[in-house]
Amino acid sequence: MSSRECSCSNVSLLPFSAQSCARSCGEKFNTCSCHATCESLKDCCADYKLFCLDIEPHSGSLLGGTDFKILNATFDVFHRFNSEILTEGYVDENGVGHCITPLLYESGWIPFEMSTDGVNYDRSGRWLSVHHSKLSPFYKIIFANATQWQYYGTPNVSGDLKMIWIPSLIKAERVNIELWGYNETGEAYSANWEAEWKYLYTVGRDVPNNGVFSFTPQIAEHSYSLWDLGSMRVSPSTKPDGARDVNALWSGAHAIAWHLEEAFRKDSAGWALEKCINWDKEEKAMPNFLTEITDCPCTLAQARADTGRFHTDYGCDIEAGSLCIYHPGAVHCVRAIQGSPEYGAGQQCCYDSTGAQVLTGDSIGGSTPDRGHDWGEPPYKKPPRVPGFSHWKYDVISFYYCCLWSDNCKYYFTHRPSSDCRTYRPPRAAAVLGDPHFITFDGVTFTFNGKGEYSLLHSSDYELSVQGRTEPMKFENGTVAMATRLSSVAMREKDSDVIEVRLRDQVDELQVLMNQQVLSFSEQKWIDLKGVFVFSPKPTDVTVMFPSGTGVEVRAGGGVMTLTILLPHDLQNHTQGLLGTMNDEPEDDFTSSNGVIIPLNSSAQDIFTYCAGWAIRNETSLFTYDSTHLLNEYYYAPKHDPSFIPNFSVTEDPEDPLLEPTLNLCAGEGASFCKYDALSMRSLEQGNATLLAYRSHTSTKKALEPVQSCGWLSPPNHGWKEGTLYLEGATVTFSCNSGYRLYGSQERTCQAGGKWSGQDTHCVAVKVHCVQVHFLNQYSSRCLLY
Repeated sequence: MSSRECSCSNVSLLPFSAQSCARSCGEKFNTCSCHATCESLKDCCADYKLFCLDIEPHSGSLLGGTDFKILNATFDVFHRFNSEILTEGYVDENGVGHCITPLLYESGWIPFEMSTDGVNYDRSGRWLSVHHSKLSPFYKIIFANATQWQYYGTPNVSGDLKMIWIPSLIKAERVNIELWGYNETGEAYSANWEAEWKYLYTVGRDVPNNGVFSFTPQIAEHSYSLWDLGSMRVSPSTKPDGARDVNALWSGAHAIAWHLEEAFRKDSAGWALEKCINWDKEEKAMPNFLTEITDCPCTLAQARADTGRFHTDYGCDIEAGSLCIYHPGAVHCVRAIQGSPEYGAGQQCCYDSTGAQVLTGDSIGGSTPDRGHDWGEPPYKKPPRVPGFSHWKYDVISFYYCCLWSDNCKYYFTHRPSSDCRTYRPPRAAAVLGDPHFITFDGVTFTFNGKGEYSLLHSSDYELSVQGRTEPMKFENGTVAMATRLSSVAMREKDSDVIEVRLRDQVDELQVLMNQQVLSFSEQKWIDLKGVFVFSPKPTDVTVMFPSGTGVEVRAGGGVMTLTILLPHDLQNHTQGLLGTMNDEPEDDFTSSNGVIIPLNSSAQDIFTYCAGWAIRNETSLFTYDSTHLLNEYYYAPKHDPSFIPNFSVTEDPEDPLLEPTLNLCAGEGASFCKYDALSMRSLEQGNATLLAYRSHTSTKKALEPVQSCGWLSPPNHGWKEGTLYLEGATVTFSCNSGYRLYGSQERTCQAGGKWSGQDTHCVAVKVHCVQVHFLNQYSSRCLLY
């Protein structure tokens, strides 16, 4: 029986020797498959559904407590996460198996195994553990007034506190409200440095599960009031206080101001100052991580365009209304996606309404680096890499001590100063758009309408590969056009998960696959994977981010796929493929896979032949072949289809009724691509989509143009400055307080070479020398200033 003749309908148990899926999910055998693609290929092993589990929901907070259903198991179950964390399941009144997720100190896909006897764990699945702050509000406790919660006990902040949640997510009629504390113990950066979640006490016991709870905070017992960072938990009242791994909902981490000792309520500023000074001492004893974090982009435009290295900070997002609670004066912040190499530290960059970076030297709302990356850093689990909570421990609660509960930010900013952008180098962008047209990293443009699978970008030094699949376009009546479109992009860096993004059958929707298995973004928009992050805020947009800083943006629109690849400067001179050699020398962008260069003014047929040489091989392919069509058209067929000869140009026939509206539409930059697509596809909509994609790429390139920074200038002692912009052409002026005289330059301008004009500015105290003068029998004083 061939692999595609094997039926999935029979789920009877087979002996292991007959190629069972027991302990083999994800594998492909000679006669059948236990891989997710087996369902579409109809070659599943007979017991695939029994041993390879589907669950719902498939994601939840890394704090645990989510109750998920096992869609194809109807018996008592035991679960083991990461092959080490044991939990018990249960069967509901409908015979459906359930599992409760445990507390995890990591985000990303967590493998789990299931057993019916607690001994043989032969069934398996995967669970998506999510950074708690990235969860939808639907899946966690929400504070009715977050400011009141986190400032409770400071002057003029008191009253009742209120929290709300979705009752149906807790499978109980009555619940307990608990406070848990977070801490990190042991010697910093040593093997015994550990994360600790601890149950502290119950705030409300056996209360109705109606989704609302209010209480008047009380000062905690001394041992508990020492905990100033934690989360609230709602769990069934039938479970013991502080029971772990039970069905529960959690709040986000917060400063537990409301239960702190009496000394805090009497003098919160004094109490916080003492804490701030102690933190200052602890920081001085820790290694300096500032030297290894990446520099910030110079402008808001750069920060938003550099999607391979920076991503929107959910706490200060211009698209979501720019709350920016911790960064007053900023309208948008981004975070470096990758943690620093040795310490796993993070970088945050904030910008004001003019697009300029906000620096801590000028404002409490300035950009601040983080000892603990807010999103964590692989391998997670241990401090300071625990997603979210390490950041709160070392960077956020200390901000409360020094800046929010007291006015002593000088301590905080000594250890968390903004980094400016003097060493920032924007990435380079290349694109594939329309049907399809190519724009290389060095700006060369050409059209290639071959059918097949090709290497778009390859870097042996960085073990980075991006491959593209093209397929023939079709007219509205379903007939095949002599042009192609990019239909799928597959990519990998080093030993990362393989990510593929492809057009779905639905118009303008994308499908994402990880290692040939479909990823769902129905519950989460950001997914942490092995060696790669994927973000899909809507079905038309996908961004893939790799540790090298490479960003791959895929957009669907107008029936085609648009691809943008952003490469950091480190890959200069380390690329090859259809998108050229990134080296600022356009003349060598048409370098074949065997090193032969053809001229840029080559004919369309010669360029077509050159591009065909970049066809990949099955041995190097990253693509998924999960349908008969893909197998026949791309796996068993030549990687470049020699029988598909496209139209190399289009005729502008004056008698063509589409010509005049096409010429009216297709003007300015990108006009040639627009005209080709509109006339070849007989569609103004197609031409317009291509024109918009071209203009979007042009806008991205403009946003990423290098900007010269001269670095922050401090105001002189006993004086002040006007101007907080430090980029080329900006001017800063200085003045002195009364009783002081200005020496040096009163005005300094940032010059093209990255140096400030003029001399350093100082304010020097004015000395007064007075003498008595006798004139016409009268004495008077005359004073000289010097």
